[in-house]
Amino acid sequence: MRNKLFFLAILIAMPSFCGQPLGVAQTNSNPEEGSLNKADRVEWFRDQGFGLFIHWSVDDQLGVTISHSLVGASEDYTDRFFNELPKTFDPEQFNPQSWARLAKLAGMRYVVFTTKHHSGFAMYNTATTSFSVMHTPFHRDITAEVFKAFRDQGIAPGVYFSPDDFYWLHKEGKLIQRRLPEVQPVNNPGLMAYDQAQIEELLTKYGPISLIFLDGQPTGLRELAWKLQPDIVVTRGALLTPEQYVPGTALKGAWETCLTMSQAWQYQPQNNPYKSGRELIRTLIQTRAKGGNLLLDVGPKPNGELPIEEEDRLREIALWMFVNSESIYSVRPWVITNEGDVWFTKRKNENTVYAMIDSDKPWPHGEWQDIVLHSVGATDSTEVTVLGENGKVLEYRPTVNPKPTWEMKNDGLHIHAMRAQRLQDNYKWPNPVVLRITEVKPTFTPPVVKTGTSSVDPSSHAELLQGDLEETGGSSPLEVGFEYRAINEEDTHAGPKLWIATPLQSVNKKGPFSYELTTLPPGTYEFHAVVKHPLVTLFGADVKIQRAK
Repeated sequence: MRNKLFFLAILIAMPSFCGQPLGVAQTNSNPEEGSLNKADRVEWFRDQGFGLFIHWSVDDQLGVTISHSLVGASEDYTDRFFNELPKTFDPEQFNPQSWARLAKLAGMRYVVFTTKHHSGFAMYNTATTSFSVMHTPFHRDITAEVFKAFRDQGIAPGVYFSPDDFYWLHKEGKLIQRRLPEVQPVNNPGLMAYDQAQIEELLTKYGPISLIFLDGQPTGLRELAWKLQPDIVVTRGALLTPEQYVPGTALKGAWETCLTMSQAWQYQPQNNPYKSGRELIRTLIQTRAKGGNLLLDVGPKPNGELPIEEEDRLREIALWMFVNSESIYSVRPWVITNEGDVWFTKRKNENTVYAMIDSDKPWPHGEWQDIVLHSVGATDSTEVTVLGENGKVLEYRPTVNPKPTWEMKNDGLHIHAMRAQRLQDNYKWPNPVVLRITEVKPTFTPPVVKTGTSSVDPSSHAELLQGDLEETGGSSPLEVGFEYRAINEEDTHAGPKLWIATPLQSVNKKGPFSYELTTLPPGTYEFHAVVKHPLVTLFGADVKIQRAK
């Protein structure tokens, strides 16, 4: 297999989280400030690696974006949403046991369920409002049934909760909107008390809850969660939780990306293309290589069943995880996230590295491949195996010995391996093959680049971008420069603009560097510094630019 020597950063990004130097998080905000998450519980969370997000609410019946259609809606639409939709919510095929069994098969270790989304509709038995599942024809506590089903499969329960509440705003005669200070609980004592009462219900009536995802201003709510359940892990609200993208490189500590299978969080029967199972497995691999957890979303249909597209993708993931889950659980980033299309995780507290071969060209069954790893150093005790295989048998070819071999050379670890296990009838398997490499040591120290500030030249109005090469990693020369792009800071699934690269400069030592953007229209942008090493391209933190008109 050809080992491409370049780094592919995922470009589906939003502000503040993409492109940190390897192993170092640099962001424009710090959600961990004031966190009471216990260190051992955060470590537990990092070990789980893979969770299931479930978006389901009363407006699922319309196949509409969850909750957000109320923003800017007419009075007629709003009244019918709050008063008529609950009368038709009756998911007769609801069977959370089937969801939980499939999630367990897919290797998911925790679940996060939308107990209340922004609309304010409670999917549990609450005394705080009549706008709940208990006032529908279904009249059952969906949250209780979901948590029981997943606990029965050994999957940790987690609460999604929105501090924003459009139903509360509507009753109080306030304009329905998000993010503005005047609609936040911290500025509305009535809404704060209402939210706190609901958090207290969820964290006292449903047994131990492992996680809570506060999708909005968390002040006053996360503190209550820690008081009621000291072992709970607050994810959004106390950890970095990038949405719909994977950061460009490893972040420091625990973090979690939440991702939809399609373009929608909740069930939408049209205008909603799905990612392939291959894409989702690739996202899982890259997330774990960068030290994060993947929270993968499903949106049940109005009758309570999972869409067949989502079930199919979960089953494709299930097969891959059945073979390769060892490379996903209880792992941390290697010294480098990837060498081209080979991605790495490292066994926690061990010297075992997993090399996940993620080539666009699938590895043919029964064929030898030669891989060279430049960052992995073998020892006399090193063993190389293909996960899922015994290295002894190639079906129907008894004269072939498929056991991998390796040799350490000056340019890296040379591995000669075969994919010998038949996983599908046609012998083709499009998904990554994983190598387990034991008793290894790193042979590569990555360079470190830091994004600086930007400033405007008062005479030319050009934007001066600044960066700093803090460490060369022992390599010289290196190339440095910047990337920038326009961004949209609102909730959007359309995706940001592609990164635009500036010309690279060759440098022989560490120190500051800069570039002048002479033409940049008014608007909001972000940029980051770049260092290009022969093995990898690394990025500094994303820094925002606001260009005045």
